[in-house]
Amino acid sequence: MYSIMEKSKVIGYVLAAGLCLSGCKPGAVKEVKNDIQFDSTMVSQQYHLLGNEQYPNCNLQIKFVYPQKAEANVLPMLQKQFVTAYFGEAYDTLAPTQAVERYTHDYLEAYKDLEDDFETELKRADEDTPVGAWYSYYETSSDQIRYNSNGLLSFTVQFENYTGGAHGAHAYNHFVLDATTGERIHEEDIYGEGYQDLLAEILVHAITRDNDLSDPKELENIGFFSVDEIYPNNNFYVDDSGITYTFNEYEVAAYVVGPVHVHLSFDEVHVLLKPDTPIAKLAGKL
Repeated sequence: MYSIMEKSKVIGYVLAAGLCLSGCKPGAVKEVKNDIQFDSTMVSQQYHLLGNEQYPNCNLQIKFVYPQKAEANVLPMLQKQFVTAYFGEAYDTLAPTQAVERYTHDYLEAYKDLEDDFETELKRADEDTPVGAWYSYYETSSDQIRYNSNGLLSFTVQFENYTGGAHGAHAYNHFVLDATTGERIHEEDIYGEGYQDLLAEILVHAITRDNDLSDPKELENIGFFSVDEIYPNNNFYVDDSGITYTFNEYEVAAYVVGPVHVHLSFDEVHVLLKPDTPIAKLAGKL
């Protein structure tokens, strides 16, 4: 990491470069829609323990959007990427609708596995010690297409669940694909060598700005952990306005802060981008 003085110089340089680039870079790249069409499938399932509506239940809600039409040599990879991103690697050999059916079955069966423990608690319970509400589970998920043009396909999987404990969990997981191959694009594919430290400083500066603070260290007074530990996490999506990162719960801050979304304009990261990539072209770095 950089020293405090070096940090100031680095951020100042990037901001100055961004101001210059906003006035000096070529015009916006013309948007060309990818030849990809989407379909969706929805699930709304509920099951009460022991089949008794008086007992706790699980509730599963799925709204899965996935590529349904694309070039024949690319569609299988695109669908695999979406299935893996949404349901996990255990389902990556299945077609989208099959993955939804299998995941729904597995979720309900996993919940039914609680029934033996629940019955044991029922036998022990009396009017003064009712069975705990922690047996009431839920899971809600959906995905959103963020960008589908110029050879790039960005999407986000949003997930929320509760499986007992003090509170539920929430997550935003982002993915960027090369629409011509179906392969996932990672940070190292778009940024130049040694980008991590400088990008970390840019992210910290943006989070500080978004919270109306002037000193990054002040973030530690509003629920963030050490600002020195905020680092690029590969959880980003791209659209025509820039690159957006998300740090999910407990990554960089306490649960009460929630997920931290950080939007970086192309001007802010322009100096880090590799040339001759779809994202560099989108940013106007031709």
